[in-house]
Amino acid sequence: MDDPANNMQTQERLLDDLRQVIENAEELLKNTGQYHGVLYQAARAKLAQALLTATEELARFENVQLDRMIELTAAANRLHKDLTGEAKLLRAFRPT
Repeated sequence: MDDPANNMQTQERLLDDLRQVIENAEELLKNTGQYHGVLYQAARAKLAQALLTATEELARFENVQLDRMIELTAAANRLHKDLTGEAKLLRAFRPT
């Protein structure tokens, strides 16, 4: 069976890698605007479209991850009957 903690770490690493690729692509686009050749412009247009797609996908993944965290937190609160913020905080720091 897959370890949920390991899967979350892997997903977070992938999201971090995607963020880094997006940053690098944005920097590349910014620094190559002075080239006016047809091939450069075609390559820049393809990169800009891929960057847009990647940025939208990253936002979707982050929203899914946030929704999952909210669901898991709500489930833990119900399981442990944490009705107040204080109870949630105390449980978070209670040794397991």
